[in-house]
Amino acid sequence: MPDAIFDHPRVARVYDPLDPDRSDLDAYVDLAGELGAHRVLDVGCGTGTLACRLALQGIEVLGVDPAAASVDVARGKPGADRVEWVVGTAADVAADPSQRDRFDLATMTANVAQVFLTDEDWLENLRAIHACLRPGGHLAFETRKPEDRAWERWTKEQTRQAVVIPGEGLVEEWVQVTKVDGPFVTFESPTIFHSDGERIESTSTLRFRTEAELLASLDDAGFVDVDVWDLPHAPQKGWLVVAATAAQGLEDS
Repeated sequence: MPDAIFDHPRVARVYDPLDPDRSDLDAYVDLAGELGAHRVLDVGCGTGTLACRLALQGIEVLGVDPAAASVDVARGKPGADRVEWVVGTAADVAADPSQRDRFDLATMTANVAQVFLTDEDWLENLRAIHACLRPGGHLAFETRKPEDRAWERWTKEQTRQAVVIPGEGLVEEWVQVTKVDGPFVTFESPTIFHSDGERIESTSTLRFRTEAELLASLDDAGFVDVDVWDLPHAPQKGWLVVAATAAQGLEDS
């Protein structure tokens, strides 16, 4: 099940106003242009900001996310009528024969790649994405570098914000780590609506994989030509990983 922060209708509606700067998506828009992508699969599309940006540029986009409330918000954005929306996972998309070998590029932005906690779930997701990409297609995703120890900055004191949002009034949120267990980091992120006092709790866990683990999992899923770049919007703190599926001639050989 999606975390409450993504699948609660009231929280989903304030997700974008609480995080209005989405310059982190610029790298994916630029990459789609550089690759000449005509069809993009946005895995974990959330409230659809990237999907709609790409669609408004004339790219055919399928946005998929298990959080129905977030997808509902996405459907109301400019350009949303040009996007195909699916409430589900990459595996659900891959199960549809019409979606296999269809896409030029697949993306996983923000925390998406880190929500898959077990090796089995992560590999299943990668294999599903691989099945949806055409020969010579690409996957691009970001993930935080474990050595940066980002979770040490995830405290109420350092992350708390309170924003006045039209229709809701003052909304407060923060992130507070509650447990670190090897590569698994668990944190609370409540959302508090001061207009009526409603407090919606959310607890999430992310997995911080090493570069070696990422490369091995991509190889197991059948990806080739993997590039690991410094994350443009967070240099030294994360990676932007770009991997390809084998071209048609290589697959047939």
